[in-house]
Amino acid sequence: MTDISIYFNPISFDKESYHKDQIGGFVEVFSDEFPQISPGSIAIIYVPENRGSHSKETQATSSEFRKSFYELYKGKDWNKSFYDLGDILPGKELKDTYFAVSNVVAELIKSNILPIIVGGSQDLVLGIYDAYAKLEQLVNICSIDYSLDLGDTEKVADSQSYLTPLMLKRPCYLFNHANIGLQIPYARPQDVKLFDKLFFDICRLGEFNSDFRKAEPHLRNADIINLDFKSIKASEVFSHGSNPNGFYAEQICQIARYSGISDKVNCLGVFNYIDLNAISDKLLADILWYFSDGYFSRWGDFPMGSKARYKRFTVVLDDGDHTIVFNKSNKSDRWWMEVPYPPKEGKKYERHYLVPCNKEDYDRAMNNEMPDLWWKTYQKLC
Repeated sequence: MTDISIYFNPISFDKESYHKDQIGGFVEVFSDEFPQISPGSIAIIYVPENRGSHSKETQATSSEFRKSFYELYKGKDWNKSFYDLGDILPGKELKDTYFAVSNVVAELIKSNILPIIVGGSQDLVLGIYDAYAKLEQLVNICSIDYSLDLGDTEKVADSQSYLTPLMLKRPCYLFNHANIGLQIPYARPQDVKLFDKLFFDICRLGEFNSDFRKAEPHLRNADIINLDFKSIKASEVFSHGSNPNGFYAEQICQIARYSGISDKVNCLGVFNYIDLNAISDKLLADILWYFSDGYFSRWGDFPMGSKARYKRFTVVLDDGDHTIVFNKSNKSDRWWMEVPYPPKEGKKYERHYLVPCNKEDYDRAMNNEMPDLWWKTYQKLC
């Protein structure tokens, strides 16, 4: 792996003050020498960059969440290494910070190390996306966000409009974007229409509250989880910078755990972490704990290899033109759909794109209804 230590500042850390079963007694921290990072591990990175933020609050930068996190006890399945690589300090210009983030994330992902980016403004997602572009890897992003963060093409990217310049990058490596937690009062009608036109996915806050299972496949289909801290209900974090409606603390931790369990997710970003207080520090620590616990508890049950590991169901719709194949894991009871690559130049590809889904999609197909997720994915493959 290319040396990435040049991008980091060490942090003050006293490992002796923690019990061996606490995360602080388990984590390897860049406080003196940069650690040798093992594949299959997690690495926390703090980026106190807020120049892309529209917040009128004091642009506080603090890593006090580390103390709250390290006081927690590690889970029973935490049998791999855990690192804190320190801080990536803001560059002279905002683009310099993006560059540092993209280089670090690209090197970590290439070495099978999952980065957790805790940052200020949400436009740092641009730096993470650039890492996948460097690797020439198609990427699915799942945003936990109360808004869609689309903006006008002529405006400079910021925390509320980073997604438009991301989609305009060429070549484009964004295959799908899903939003969980959208609050319609914060979304322009034309932005919702654009999401629909691009066959992107939206699970509104009300839909999530009525049935979490509607959101789970989107988390399982993502490479990047992009969590806006302002999507959490303001009363949960005693924050003046959040919204009156949003996720409850236990819901955001549930989302974090399901994100960690996903075998596909290989990067987590938590952004807009400003206007800090002790409660928000502890909640962020809990989010990181549940995500990490999910990561160390992954099932590895993606439906491939031995068919003894999963059940296969074939549904033929009444029109006779569409056959949908479902796979159900024997280990976790999770579901996937096979979406065929469309015919091109008179030849049919044998490959199929496996899309996470839930049993309701199978039930819908059994009732002769085309699942929306199947159709959207097929259209993107065309």
